[in-house]
Amino acid sequence: MTKPKLGIIMDDINQVIPEKDTGFAMMLEAARRGYEIFYIQQHDLYSDNGKIYAYCQQVTVKDQAQDFYHLESKQTRDLSTLNVILMRKDPPFDLEYIYTTYMLEQLENQNVLIVNKPQSLRDLNEKFTISQYAQFCAPTLITKNKQKIINFSNQHNEVVIKPLNLMGGESIFRVKNGDPNLEVILDTISKNQSTTLMIQKFIPEVTQGDKRILIINGTPYPYALARIPKDDKSRANLAAGGTGIGQALSERDLEIANTIAPMLKEKGVLFAGLDIIGDYLTEINVTSPTCVRQLDAQYNDNILSALFDVIETKINFKIKQIKITLIFIR
Repeated sequence: MTKPKLGIIMDDINQVIPEKDTGFAMMLEAARRGYEIFYIQQHDLYSDNGKIYAYCQQVTVKDQAQDFYHLESKQTRDLSTLNVILMRKDPPFDLEYIYTTYMLEQLENQNVLIVNKPQSLRDLNEKFTISQYAQFCAPTLITKNKQKIINFSNQHNEVVIKPLNLMGGESIFRVKNGDPNLEVILDTISKNQSTTLMIQKFIPEVTQGDKRILIINGTPYPYALARIPKDDKSRANLAAGGTGIGQALSERDLEIANTIAPMLKEKGVLFAGLDIIGDYLTEINVTSPTCVRQLDAQYNDNILSALFDVIETKINFKIKQIKITLIFIR
């Protein structure tokens, strides 16, 4: 029986921390299920006369801290020969990222399953999308206008300012009313009012954790990872030094998750992460959600088993469709 083939588009595998990396956990689960796995970096993708290729490397992985992967030599591969591609390239969400989604969309049209759906990767900006659910959000302003931001800051006394296209706590500023550096901060991160920013009222409950809730095919995982800030009491991201502590979802967490999850499923987002501080939704992550390894370790679970069950159901359905089409052609 032919082994299923999986491609994973991700950042440099040499930078992976095995006990923390969700993309690595995905490769481990694929390996357990007998997949051939192909490691792809974004810059190795290309389109040639409408066909999408990549310089990729077959990879084997082991669940250990050292020598956890082995790469074969690079090969050119027609990516339409893969069954599924996991898009795990971290932001920045820039034009190169968008071009990649165009290529992935072509592959999707050739019956390759893409996780997550390329159109939704483009459409569901991880910060802006929360504006569709304002009832769950702290006061939020999205603008590039400096005076509007200053007025908003004055109104709410303490705010968090962040760009729309980054991750991991990068370029996030917490500013109090009257801060003499506010205008300089705004000029810098908005590139003199040419880049749109998100400004949110500061939520002091961040000291109790910025909760990550995982959604798999429209179903919330029952435990969140509360990421506790290290020392500055504003950036709780694990990439910024935060500590992760598992906790059961609260009633408010479930209300938010159960409201948003059906939209994600409808839009082909099989794997997503909601960020909640206190009672407020702050982000909807669809590009490369994390925290699987930490939750698995704390609850002795295998969260991605549910994701791969969905992936395999969808792959098998596509294979049946192709077979039926071939029968009709004959």
